[in-house]
Amino acid sequence: MNRISCPKHPDANLIEDYHAGDMICPQCGLVVVDRCIDVGSEWRTFSNDKANADPSRVGAAENPLLSGGDLSTIIGQPSGSAGFGEDGAAKYQNRKQVSSSDRALISAFREISHMSDRINLPRTILDRTNGLFKQVHEQRSLRGRSNDAIAAACLYIACRQEGVPRTFKEICAVSRVSKKEIGRCFKLILRAIEANVSLINSGDFMSRFCSNLTLPTSVQKAATHVANQAMKLDLVPGRSPISVAAAAIYMASQASSDKRSQKEIGDIAGTAEVTIRQSYKLMYPKALELFPEDFKFATKVEDLPAP
Repeated sequence: MNRISCPKHPDANLIEDYHAGDMICPQCGLVVVDRCIDVGSEWRTFSNDKANADPSRVGAAENPLLSGGDLSTIIGQPSGSAGFGEDGAAKYQNRKQVSSSDRALISAFREISHMSDRINLPRTILDRTNGLFKQVHEQRSLRGRSNDAIAAACLYIACRQEGVPRTFKEICAVSRVSKKEIGRCFKLILRAIEANVSLINSGDFMSRFCSNLTLPTSVQKAATHVANQAMKLDLVPGRSPISVAAAAIYMASQASSDKRSQKEIGDIAGTAEVTIRQSYKLMYPKALELFPEDFKFATKVEDLPAP
């Protein structure tokens, strides 16, 4: 980026005259830039103020996903007598209203932001989700589907593309649509925009599930090893990675001193107890081969709960 400087004194730090809007060289007095726009606040702000609005002249940040960058000016309703004419009509009115397309995008972006805040997702996933929704919205390939369902499905895809997948139940818990509808939109979006999503495995959920269950690192490592070995030995064919992860956590926790029940694990993983029990039943006969060699058993393998 080019730095504004005095042509005769390029190293001098320019002084800004806020009253005149000029940038002046302190050594020779040359007005380098005139009519500068002050982008600061119109009055002082304090960090402990309860007001949510930032008193800045420049408005909100530019949004490249909206037409015109969302830089249009919207005049608010007059609050005093000076805003009305002799006939009682408002003197200043909006000449250009927000288009219906932008209105739908703004509403969807707001809903995506609320969903991502509820599950503490980073800004990168939020931006990717907004981009996916705009792409689907412009193609008009999902007519008849609600924007909330499309937004939830886009959030699910963005999480998988960023390497931090969430389950359908986790997305459903923070949205206003059913899991079935999110799944339908997910398949339609993949077909419409040809998006690539990597396959999920049990290791993608292990750290989060174990953390929510307050299990130590040793149990997490053992559960990850158990799940990987179960998949490698083809003990759980056709089972979802989430149910395999839940069953591996159950087996590892039962072998340690930090035991967790199937119900506790199911509430965190979003799976039914019978689903965990079925995967655990398939893994149980080979339990001794699934644990890592350095794992310290608090409960022997032969004493693990029978399925």
